[in-house]
Amino acid sequence: MATIKELKCPVCGRRYPESEVQYTCPSCGEVGTLEVLYDYSALSAQLDRDALRNQHEQSMWRYKALLPIESGSKVSPLRVGMTPLYDTTRVADTLGLRQVWLKDDGQNPTGSLKDRASAMVVARAMEQGIKTVSTASTGNAAAALSGIGASVGMNIIIFVPASAPEAKIAQLLVYGATVLLVEDTYDVAFELCSQMCLSEGWYCRNTGMNPYTVEGKKTVAYEIAEQLDWQVPDVVMVGVGDGNIIAGVYKGFYDLLQLGWIQRIPRLIGVQAAGSSALVHAWENDLRPQDIKPMPAETIADSISASLPRDRAKGLRAVRETNGAMIAVPDDEIIMAIPELAQLTGVYGEPSCTAVYAGAKRAVQSGLIDKDESVLLLMTGNGLKDIRRAQQSVAHGLRVQPNLESIRQALGIG
Repeated sequence: MATIKELKCPVCGRRYPESEVQYTCPSCGEVGTLEVLYDYSALSAQLDRDALRNQHEQSMWRYKALLPIESGSKVSPLRVGMTPLYDTTRVADTLGLRQVWLKDDGQNPTGSLKDRASAMVVARAMEQGIKTVSTASTGNAAAALSGIGASVGMNIIIFVPASAPEAKIAQLLVYGATVLLVEDTYDVAFELCSQMCLSEGWYCRNTGMNPYTVEGKKTVAYEIAEQLDWQVPDVVMVGVGDGNIIAGVYKGFYDLLQLGWIQRIPRLIGVQAAGSSALVHAWENDLRPQDIKPMPAETIADSISASLPRDRAKGLRAVRETNGAMIAVPDDEIIMAIPELAQLTGVYGEPSCTAVYAGAKRAVQSGLIDKDESVLLLMTGNGLKDIRRAQQSVAHGLRVQPNLESIRQALGIG
């Protein structure tokens, strides 16, 4: 286990012993989403980067020595992490870039990167003997918690907007979670979940509120670095809703930099849907996290929809401290990108992922990314999560009669 040195608020800078606080900064409130810090000097003296080659564990737990969990603690038996990384030359050619990689986290057990955060939160709950874990979600975090919880027999209670895609809601029910369909927005579901957790003593997995979600999500950065033999890309592009995933990507690379395992942190570019772009607005107007106000959140990319991003402090810092950027893309470009990216790579992503590809196109066109740079697109969710949007992006198949003449006519074969 990586011994936790302290928890630090990214807003006011106050530091707390791990035993003193459970969720957010007592001084700053919900905007003060705490981060976990370690004694990097001690870890550097204890760990050998090259020893990972001999590590047989093919999941996020191969990095257990860098995670806030005891070495002998029980974890979910599901294989979370060590997802494939593809060198996508056709995407690079299409975008006019030197090199483009694609990290496919849609291959996690429940189909999204958020399995990493849920695996971490559930492991910590088991360490503490907690029986009930709850979260609010637009779908993926809920599915992740439901699936991971089912794998260890934990009681899971989910708050989800009733407007979430039916496929995502069905997934929660299949896993046996108690599902509360809130007749309102994600932000309202978030508040209701937080209040119930505090009043009932449940462990809250809510994005941004629980500091250990980032500790699970950061493992994707560890994998990217290791899979590229510790030569990180120039740019990593990430879909952004609450800001928690991009905060996790930053934290992972930050850890590795402190250990001396990489030479730099990539520039991080966050992509939001134009209809839910509070962090783009904050970045463009140089706002402080505590000054960000709720904005409209209307987009087909439900996984990155948030009126008031919960991990806005760490999400903005991830971009600002890496000389990155935040950009917005409209829904029509997100939908068009679903089949385009799939046909270039064979990887089928949900709208929150294809937003990243659409964002990369805009970033190249605007000069945010130079043609000589190497870029990684982080795919955070499988396209089967939202079939309805995929159906909107493609034409119908060719209807034919059951004979060769009809088939030839449909195919334009003379």
